[in-house]
Order: sequence, then C-alpha cells, then structure tokens
Amino acid sequence: MAVLTEEQTMLRDGAQDWVTDRAPVSAFRKLRDSGAGTMDPALWKEIAEMGWAGIVVPEEHGGSDFGLTGMGLVLEEMGKQLVASPLFISGLVAATAFRQMGSAAQQGEWLPRIADGSAIVTLAVDEGNRHDTARTALTAEASGSGYVLNGTKTMVIDGMDADAMLVLARTSGAPGHSAGLTLLIVPTDAAGIERHGLATVDRRGHAKVTFSGVQVGPDAVLGEVGGAHAPLEKVLDVARVGLAAEMLGMCQQAFDTTLAYLKTRVQFNTILAQFQALQHRMADLFMEMQLVRSAVEHAVREIDAGGDGAEEAAILAKAMASDFANKMTRQMIQLHGGIGMTDQYDAGFYIKRSRLLEMTFGNAAQHCERWARMRGY
Repeated sequence: MAVLTEEQTMLRDGAQDWVTDRAPVSAFRKLRDSGAGTMDPALWKEIAEMGWAGIVVPEEHGGSDFGLTGMGLVLEEMGKQLVASPLFISGLVAATAFRQMGSAAQQGEWLPRIADGSAIVTLAVDEGNRHDTARTALTAEASGSGYVLNGTKTMVIDGMDADAMLVLARTSGAPGHSAGLTLLIVPTDAAGIERHGLATVDRRGHAKVTFSGVQVGPDAVLGEVGGAHAPLEKVLDVARVGLAAEMLGMCQQAFDTTLAYLKTRVQFNTILAQFQALQHRMADLFMEMQLVRSAVEHAVREIDAGGDGAEEAAILAKAMASDFANKMTRQMIQLHGGIGMTDQYDAGFYIKRSRLLEMTFGNAAQHCERWARMRGY
C-alpha cells in the first residue's frame, strides 16, 4: 500500500466515515427499490459540500487540486458501498477534460460549477455496444460560425441527470480544417436533444441521447476542431484509472464480506474458514488484489506526475482491475452458496456493477490489444 500524505490520509478517512455512515449498500438498495431515480440529490449535495467534486479542479477555480491520487482514494471508498453519484463522470472526467482541453474562458465558466456541484457534466462518446471512438458516426456539420449535430450516443453515464454533455462528433465542412473528431460542449436542454434512460443491470443513470439538428456556437468546441482524438484519449485514460480505483474498492469490500462470512458460517459442524481449500482460495484472491492495488496506485501517481509511462500504467490498471473484479465478484457469490444467488443479499449488486465497469471505456481484452499495438506486436 502506498504511503499517503497527511492530507491524503484525512481525505481517505473522511470518505470512509461518510460512506459508511451516509451511503452504505443498504441506501443504494433503498434507492433502487423506491424507483425514485438513479441517484440521491441529497447525497450529491453533501458530496459537493465536502469538496469532493472539486478534488481535481485547480484552486483558482474553487477546487482543491488534489489530483487523481486524491480522487482515487475517494472513488475507492465509494466503490466499497456502491455509492451512486455523478462524482466520477463530472468531478473527475469532465473536470479533467476542461482542465486539459478547455480554453481559459471555458475553464472559468465550467470548472467552478463542477467543483461546487451546481453543474453535472457528462461525457458522450460511445455509439454502439463496444467502446470505440474511432467509429464515431455522430456528425457536426459547419453551419455559419457554429455546428449542427446529428446522430446518437448511448451508454452516456448519468446522462439523465446531466446539465451538459461533452459530445464527441465527426466534424466536416469546417473551413481550414480537415474532417476529424471534435469534442463539443452541449447543454442537455438544447433544442433537438432527446434523452431516454437505459435499464442497465447495475441500476445506474445511463442514457441514450439522440441529436436531431442540434445547433451550437463556435465557443462550444473544446480544444481544436478535428483534433480531439489524442487529447481525449488522455482524458479517457484518467477515467479508466478512476474506474479501476472504484473496482478496487468493490473488490476489497467483496473480499472482506466473503471472509467474514466464511469465519461465521458453519457446515458439517465446522466453520467454513477452517477448510484448507477455502483458505487457499482466499489467500490467492488476497494476493491478486494486492497486485491490482499496486497497478492502480502506480497509475494514479504516474498520471499525476505526467510521466512518460502514464498511458501504459492506465492500460495495466484498467485491464487488471476489470479481470479481477470479474473473478472476485464471481467468487463472492460462489463462496456464499445459495444465499449469494438471492436478491436479498448484496453480492448480486457487486457482480452487476462490476460487469458495467468492466466494459466502460474499453474492457480488458481491448486494452490488452492496445498494449500489444503499442509494443508493435
């Protein structure tokens, strides 16, 4: 486990206490059963008031500038209890996009609102059942000084609750620019936008968004026209490490819950934890989890430091966390036996959430393929 500074330790401990007290898994179950929505606005307000939405935002824009290391600590704690909130997509991904790609005016307009939680901004990049930005078909045709958007985005994280979207589009007809991928800021209440909630297995606020003649001005472009691919990939790598941190927290909780069950459940007049075969299985899971933790901690620090190995570290963290989350949640159910298969127990929440996180912004197989291409294989 990495050595934390005093501030980082306080942030982690505060997140652990708040999540345990205010947002345990039972709160998520209650939210699901109520049918009231996919997030609790009151909890989101508390998260924003604690400053977590501004962890990666610079201090001049109202944030604390604790970097991905700080956000990773919070996401890990939230992953343990499956807290449903826009912190990941708005406080980390959108904030990173504005910070790395936005103009001074765009940063001044959006980063303070993201930091105080008054604006939820999401990222709309995927269009099919497989993450692949190169196949972007949504078009942004030049019209006057602005653009007209037509197409569809799917699996937009927290798309039903967002106030604005960063939309990846294929630009054409822009004078002086070749066609390419462009990221645009689009308010969700713009004329021509239709949002439909998607019934995902993890019961989160994903949406399918249709754009029909949506008009935006020239100030909607984030970064360069036609040049979004490379900088967006860096933003997505930050997102992937954030997801890996959340999966790490999920795995830690799944492991701890399973171990506690094995220490109390009696079969054949013997506590399950006394069976050597189960001891070996838990030992193997513990060792694998430490490898994942090392990969995630290395990735957050490499990205915060701007190191040359940031891309490879992000690939490694997302691939390893995805594979282990799959394994750990399956083992959680199997080792709990019959009760693990029931909806009355929490194990099902963890395996369903892990399946969504595995595929978000590329699954393990895609990142292994990406690694191979980088190595020239």
